[in-house]
Amino acid sequence: MNTDHLSTTFAALSDPTRRAILARLSQGELSVTDLAQPFKISLPGISKHLKVLERAGLIERSREAQWRPCKLKAEPLQEAADWIDHYRKFWEESFDRLDDYLRHIQKKEESDADKNS
Repeated sequence: MNTDHLSTTFAALSDPTRRAILARLSQGELSVTDLAQPFKISLPGISKHLKVLERAGLIERSREAQWRPCKLKAEPLQEAADWIDHYRKFWEESFDRLDDYLRHIQKKEESDADKNS
């Protein structure tokens, strides 16, 4: 199945454990063992999460002798942030229009109250 990068990124981000892994990697490169430490998940379980993150292009794994470091690759996160930003702008503009409308209604009510006084 051929899925676009944005869908793969959001699918990878949908799991709280994977988001926590990314948060840890944002502090720097870590080994798989170090990444697994705070989680109540087996190493094979962590490895499955890492495979999902790697397929999404969110992390990069390598091998240095016995050490298997993982590091964050933030480029797909930027694509997701850009997509979300488009909708943030939409909502901000919608709220601005609503704010303008409510100010207009408030002024009209104040004007009507002054006329009736």
